[in-house]
Amino acid sequence: MAQYWILKTEPTSYAYADLERDRATRWDGVTNRQALNHIRSMQKGDRVLIYHTGKEKAVVGEATVTTAPYDDPDAVVAGLAVVDLAPAGALPSPVPLSSIKADRHFADMALVRQGRLSVVPATRAQWERIRKMGGVE
Repeated sequence: MAQYWILKTEPTSYAYADLERDRATRWDGVTNRQALNHIRSMQKGDRVLIYHTGKEKAVVGEATVTTAPYDDPDAVVAGLAVVDLAPAGALPSPVPLSSIKADRHFADMALVRQGRLSVVPATRAQWERIRKMGGVE
C-alpha cells in the first residue's frame, strides 16, 4: 500500500523544474534523524509532494519514489539514506503554506507542526486535499 510524503527543497538549490528536466533524481542531503527515518520508511511506488522552501513556501509538484531506500553512496557520514524519485507533474497552481495552515484539515499534519523537518508523512486524505487545492482533478 502506497504511503504519502512531502519533501522540502530550496528551489535555488534544486527546484521541481530541475526534477522535471532531469526526469529522475536521487533525493539526498537529508541528515536529520527523524527525516532519515522517514526516508528509510519509503517504498518504491510511494507518492510525494514537492514543497519549495525559502521565499516561495508552497507545494509545487508531485513525484513518485522509484527505488527502495539505500545507503547514500556519496555520503561523507555513514548512515545516510536516499531514495530515487521521478517527476509526476507540476501542480497547476502552487499551494502556499499559508493556505495549508489556514485549513483545519491540516492541523495535525507534520508540515504544519514540524516546520523545520525536510521529510514529512501525509495521510492519503491530506495528500489528495493538497492536490485538489493545487488544481489537480
